[in-house]
Amino acid sequence: MDIFTIATWLMTGGLLAFSMFKDKVKTKEALMKALFMGKGMALSIFSVIFAIGLILALLPPNQIADLISTQNVFVATIAAAVFGTITLIPAFIAFPLIGTLANAGVGIMPAVAFLTTLTMVGVLTFPLEKKAFGTKFAITRNALSFIFAIIIAGIMGVII
Repeated sequence: MDIFTIATWLMTGGLLAFSMFKDKVKTKEALMKALFMGKGMALSIFSVIFAIGLILALLPPNQIADLISTQNVFVATIAAAVFGTITLIPAFIAFPLIGTLANAGVGIMPAVAFLTTLTMVGVLTFPLEKKAFGTKFAITRNALSFIFAIIIAGIMGVII
């Protein structure tokens, strides 16, 4: 474990102990609510992890890297960005996936484009966003997010 992980665990434990000291009843209630929320999300999380594992088993990162590296970097970046917009993967799963792909040889620009669109653009969540904020807002936000994801990928490609 790295120092940041250890520090996070220690800080979390310390704050939990402080919360227990301050009010045991409320802390227990909060922990029970978190447990039930976690149970509700567990099936979704495990299904996404299973799907990614299955995809990586059928199409190993090296093959994905070979496929992407044979493309023009801009074509690969746009394709990765489009794929990221239609994929719904939680960020805590996406980051290790991107690390695996980067270690296998996927370029920085396509990897960053995939990651940024994955977290910033939501085709699958569009109906909910449209209902909550309106069609114009949802389209504008998603379009601008896609454009900025491409810009961020280009900047990261130059920096790294």
